[in-house]
Amino acid sequence: MHHDEFIGKVQALTRLPDRGTSEQATRAVLSTLAERLPGGLAEHVAAQLPPTLAAPMREAKDSSSGERFGLTTFAGRIAGRARTDEDGAVREAAAVLEVLDAALAPELTEKVVAALPKDIGGLLPAARAVEDTTWSPNP
Repeated sequence: MHHDEFIGKVQALTRLPDRGTSEQATRAVLSTLAERLPGGLAEHVAAQLPPTLAAPMREAKDSSSGERFGLTTFAGRIAGRARTDEDGAVREAAAVLEVLDAALAPELTEKVVAALPKDIGGLLPAARAVEDTTWSPNP
């Protein structure tokens, strides 16, 4: 997926006012995601992105990769970087992760979901699909 297509899809999903704001949100989410993923996995994700979107992941993973934190910290970091509140950060993260899900090879998305805690991973469509198809003895 090309840079402009990625940002355009994020803007459509978030209904942010312009491409600049959508790009800022995308970079904030990707940087924060890279901090949460193990270094090697963050690099594999970055390798499947356009260079302009891979850069924030590579920069973040160099300084702190594989940190353990949940959705509250994830949203707080995104909010600080994207200059929004935490609710906005969660909405923006869900949109960016949805576009990221479409941009990555399915096997890589599965690895990303497995590396994240449920509260963050649940923002990815792939994780929600697994939850929806999980059999439960109590309907």
